[in-house]
This record gives sequence, structure tokens and C-alpha cells, in this order.
Amino acid sequence: MKQWAETNCPGVKKCMTLNRMGRGALASILSLAMGFGMTACTHDYTVSYVYMTTAKANPGLINAYEVDYQTGTLQQTPDSPIPSGGRNPITLVATPNNKFLYVVHHDDSSVVEFAIGTDGKLYPQTTYDLGKGTSSATLPSYPTAAAIDPDGKFLYVTFTYQGGYTTALQGPGGVAVFPINADNSLGAPSIVNVGRNPVGIVASSPNHFVYVIEQDAATSANLLGFSADATTGMLTPLPGVTINAGNVPSTGFASGLSPSAIVEDANGQHLYVTDSTANQVVGYAVATNGVPSVLANGAVTTDTMPVGLTIDYTGKFLYVVNYLGGSIDGFTFGANGEPIPSGVAQRTQAGTGPTCVTTNSHVSNPTTAQGIYLFVSNSLSNSVTGEQINPTTGALKEIINNPFSSATLPTCLVSVAAFPH
Repeated sequence: MKQWAETNCPGVKKCMTLNRMGRGALASILSLAMGFGMTACTHDYTVSYVYMTTAKANPGLINAYEVDYQTGTLQQTPDSPIPSGGRNPITLVATPNNKFLYVVHHDDSSVVEFAIGTDGKLYPQTTYDLGKGTSSATLPSYPTAAAIDPDGKFLYVTFTYQGGYTTALQGPGGVAVFPINADNSLGAPSIVNVGRNPVGIVASSPNHFVYVIEQDAATSANLLGFSADATTGMLTPLPGVTINAGNVPSTGFASGLSPSAIVEDANGQHLYVTDSTANQVVGYAVATNGVPSVLANGAVTTDTMPVGLTIDYTGKFLYVVNYLGGSIDGFTFGANGEPIPSGVAQRTQAGTGPTCVTTNSHVSNPTTAQGIYLFVSNSLSNSVTGEQINPTTGALKEIINNPFSSATLPTCLVSVAAFPH
């Protein structure tokens, strides 16, 4: 395991160790909780930070931006971009306390932990090998997506295959379950088998369920569900899920052929999955035992090749980004939770090759649009698209100076609350 040297971290006690393509779609990252913090007695302050991984350089880079409360304009922090600590960073997730990031690297099969200073600067801590604590026969290869449970106790990382298999003979893929210690360092992971090509994961909020989406062309039942042990984080398949060993697809719930991104609503009653081949987003009702079922009228058309999605902090609006369409689709929700195309936020222009989308999850005054923003990573135009969200209608309004430049080949991004000063 590679260790980063300790650095001085303003506002972090003793430097505490505090959504790449998967068969035609990019793993997406769900948006995470964030708040706001004042640095002055005016409305012109940093409401949050946006962190975005880019994969062209070796090592990869993290672009860090301050988000202006009043306008939503992005300003790169003085040290941005910084090395991500590995090759091909594909995604990143923030802890619920908004003080740490975990960056997942596809080509190194590693996770790098960063502390977030009170000024938004990132301080590298420790690099974790996905195979630490496991035998060589189960050593994970090529992580694809990550999620943290809302209690901040476990980091879940999906990967495509284990030792003894190759890209030509894949299987089984799996989930590495990292315990998160009190200081936000990671313990040794346990391994849970899934199917051959997991590309997305979400950890349920109220009921300790975890859902994985896969892209296995041999089946259209690529949504897998698990109950998560509240003490160990370990996963047990839900009724209706069959996990097979070796180069054999596992099966779960109907998903379409190419599920590409997944998100859950705040109360854990609904899931939403994009299908990048059918160009649609599908809504599911979640039963008390965790089993999802497709909603009546739950499949709704999107623009071409949807690969990322998020729900805004109010829970009223769903936004989907479309890789080939270069667009953002907005949706509201019906009485049963089914997605309904927005009449005011459909086909908003993004950059070229959008991959991930994130929104603010809390603002001081939810009756105004100030401080409520949406950001999209654009992999082919090397930029971030910024939009202001109308909290009443969900309409999107282009932020001044949009788009915002980045390093080459953005892969994913996340919003994090600015700390109160």
C-alpha cells in the first residue's frame, strides 16, 4: 500500500486520514449531500466546491472550483488542478460530513483519500489497494463506480473481474466493501461477488439496501439488489437475485440491456436507472423488503445515450445527462414517483460528451434560485456546464461565463458544502 506524506491541512485536525466507459456508457455518480457556509456578511460568498476528475494526464488530475452563491460562477482554487494520485480516475465520492473525498482509479485498481481544507483545498492522505486483505485469487481489477452509505460507515466500489480472469474471460465482478473508520481512513475491504460487468452502485438511505447495475448483454435483468449489514456493510442478495460464480451472468430485476446510471430518492422509496441503449430513464418502486419493481408508465424517453442522473435537493426534479445528445433532460415526478418530462427543462444544451451531473443539496433560502445550481462534466469538450435551477419549476438558466474550462478528459464530478467560517 502506497502512503502519501502528511501535509499541513488548514482546518483539518492533524491532517486526519480523513457517474471510464463500461460497454458504451460511463459510470455515473450520484450527487451527495452538501450545505453552505458564509465567508463574508454579503451574498457574494462561496456556497460550495465542485471537484472533478480528469483522466488524460498520468497521474490523473482533480479540478477544484469555488461556487459563487449569488451567480453560480465557478472559479478554480489556486492549487487546481492537482494530481489525483493514480492513473485514469473515473469517479469520486464525498463523505456525508463534506470533509473528505475518495477518488477511484480504474487503471491502478486503487482509491486515494483526500482531506478537504476549510478553504476547499485538497490534501492527499492515503492510497488504498482494492485487493488489500484478500488473496491473489480474488484480487479486484478495474473499478468502475463507487458509493458511500448515508451514515458514512462504508465505501462500496464496484469492479469488473477478479484474479485468474482476464478482459477476454471476465468474471466474476464484484463489490469491494471498505469500512470507514472514525477518522475517515479506510479499513481492509471485503469482497462480494456480483455479475461480470458492474457499472454503477447506490447505497440506500433509510433501509440499508445497496443496488448495483450491470451491463451483461446475456440478460436484461441487470439490476441487482442487496441488503447491507448495518455493522459490517456486507451484502446479501435480495429475493429474486441470483449471483453466479465464474464467467456466468448474474440475474436480478428488469433493467434493459445497458443500464448506465442509478440514483435513489431521499426516502428510499424509488430508484431511477438510465438505459443508454434504449435511450430512456426507468422508475422503480422499492418494496419494504428492498425488492424494486418497474412503475406503471415508469419508462420515459431521453435524448441519445443517457449516462448520468441526479435528483435535486428538494426531491422535486430529476436531471439526466446524455453523452451523445450533449444535453440535459429535466423531469418532474408523478403521484406514484414515475418520471414525467419537464415542460420547462427539456433538452438543455450541455457540452460535448457529458458524463456526470451534480446539484447543490441545500441552500439558505430555498424560495429563490440563488445558490441552487447544477453542474455537468463534459468529457470531449474539456469543460463544466453550469446551470441555475428554478426551485419552483425546475427550469434551468445558464450561469454567467458558462462553460468553465478544465483539464483534459473529465470523467465525473461532485459538489461539496463550503464549511462555515
